[in-house]
Amino acid sequence: QVRLVESGGGLVQPGGSLRLSCVASGGAATFNAMYWYRQSPGKERELVATISRGGTTKIANSVKGRFTISRDTTENTATLTTAYLQMNNVKPEDTAVYYCNAKGGILWTEDYWGQGTQVTVSS
Repeated sequence: QVRLVESGGGLVQPGGSLRLSCVASGGAATFNAMYWYRQSPGKERELVATISRGGTTKIANSVKGRFTISRDTTENTATLTTAYLQMNNVKPEDTAVYYCNAKGGILWTEDYWGQGTQVTVSS
């Protein structure tokens, strides 16, 4: 049973930094791509960042220049099981529950979600 475990959330002051981690456990999982989403109360879930197994990344315009997504550099490009979200110069509007998502399989039918980690930006 593949599980995604997120960590690194918490309370941070505006302008500060946080690094979220998402690690797969349970089974010989490797994914085609991994994603970070966020959702704040009353808002739809928003795709924040994407990384493919080959290392291609994409960042939402709302966080471009402040957030980066990366992978475990000890893994080769045939394997993707871990993703990080580096959040710099955070703003109060970044407050949300951040979720890790991973998709795998030849037809991209494997779909896994983490439990979410709360990020609160406040002074």
